[in-house]
Amino acid sequence: MIEAKKYIETVKDYYSFLITECDLLIINEKIRGNAFYDIQYGDKTKIISISYENIEDYFQVIIFKLQNGEIPDYDDETKTLHLNKLNEAILSKIDKNEFYLNNVYFSKFHSREKLQKKILKSAKELRLFLKHYSEW
Repeated sequence: MIEAKKYIETVKDYYSFLITECDLLIINEKIRGNAFYDIQYGDKTKIISISYENIEDYFQVIIFKLQNGEIPDYDDETKTLHLNKLNEAILSKIDKNEFYLNNVYFSKFHSREKLQKKILKSAKELRLFLKHYSEW
């Protein structure tokens, strides 16, 4: 289990590119005891949710494409994208140099714990995705 403060700090560090490169803002932080943590970055067109269920040990990153400023139905696959599914779509389109440059960008982070490694891996994947699909 990870403490809320450590989770929030880790996500903010690893996902800082969402603010500096994508002009997103942190629009919401949810902490429900020691069971659920969520940080949401967003703008007028999208929200990126980075959440963790401590008890279930379940980490996920979801991109919601807003409809009239509202979060779409969770099951609408055209407006709700799960990072794990996006990876399948983009991996074949990324060349070795892009992977290398992305790894260089993230080389400043050193994750030791299992969850921190998951968070770092997902941040790397999301950054690659957003560079390829700027419309999201």
